Amino acid sequence: MAKLYFYYASMNAGKSTTLLQADFNYRERGMQTMLYTAALDDRAGHGIIASRIGLETEAHSYERTTDIRREVEEELKKRELNCILIDEAQFLTRAQVVQLASICDELGIPVLAYGLRTDFQANLFEGSAHLLALADTLVELKAVCDCGRKATMNLRVDADGRAVKSGAQTEIGGNDRYVSLCRRHYMERIAEVDGEQMRLTLTRAAAE
Repeated sequence: MAKLYFYYASMNAGKSTTLLQADFNYRERGMQTMLYTAALDDRAGHGIIASRIGLETEAHSYERTTDIRREVEEELKKRELNCILIDEAQFLTRAQVVQLASICDELGIPVLAYGLRTDFQANLFEGSAHLLALADTLVELKAVCDCGRKATMNLRVDADGRAVKSGAQTEIGGNDRYVSLCRRHYMERIAEVDGEQMRLTLTRAAAE
């Protein structure tokens, strides 16, 4: 039976590199794949999956309104498909994750989804939450904190490298906006923000 896989990690764990390697492995064996990436992440160009080590390939792009199941069915009229690979899977909607499950269960095509588990506030993304709930197989890809521990958290930083605690859940960026940290050092950086805010509040109160 075809399975739905969710490969999750913090940033800089090589998710896109692993996806591109999996795609290569399928195609090297004469099998056919269909790739997707989120339309809102166009850092490498629209419809491009790119890794930090320089590998890239074209892909279909999806938005929140994209019916992935329907598009896969249309593609099947043209050619056989042996695997569907999804990059930036945290941006999927619940409905799209259900579509991916149905592609496995009803069309018999395995789906490999790669994405972040949590955002910069340590909250689950919609797509990640439902992949964690529905995927047959969960695989954690490892990133490394500066201290050498496993990095599981995504810290958003400003232009000066200071931690950011609030803002929209989705803000596209790379190493200039996000740092992968272990939980301990993520919490320490967040606490530094709280301490600075408290210091400013006390300073203003004293001045008054």
